[in-house]
Amino acid sequence: MGRDMTVPCDEGLINIRVGAIILKNGRFLMVGSDRDDYLYSVGGRIQFGETSEQAVVREVEEETGVRMEIDRLGFVSEVYFYGDAPGNLGKTIYEVSYYYYMKVPEDFEPVSEDFMEGESTEHLRWVSPDDEIRMFPQFFKTELRHPEQVVKYFLRDDR
Repeated sequence: MGRDMTVPCDEGLINIRVGAIILKNGRFLMVGSDRDDYLYSVGGRIQFGETSEQAVVREVEEETGVRMEIDRLGFVSEVYFYGDAPGNLGKTIYEVSYYYYMKVPEDFEPVSEDFMEGESTEHLRWVSPDDEIRMFPQFFKTELRHPEQVVKYFLRDDR
């Protein structure tokens, strides 16, 4: 496959990414890093030459060590925000994301709770919608309480 779909545009970046919705016992699996005070969905950027479906399957396997099948597309999101990572600090980022519900095996447990992403260590964490923690996408807290069989669209502008 090719490079991650992050494209410079003016003074900012365009990201095209996928996220996995991994539900088990009323909780969902999220990721956090040592440098952040928030959690984000399992997933990452689509690589040039792959589809969003191929990307989410790849990302889930890379981050959990388990290859899962897709159940269905759940959400499409577009958001503007300011970058907070060393490589994009303060840059305006426009991100389009596809969030897929995954078919989670009954006996699913990640192979490891920690994995390396570039220079930082990231940690998997099971959370419930009631947990008092900042997370992205924010709509997971409300929408994953009662999943529906429709695709929903969300738009946010945090600039």
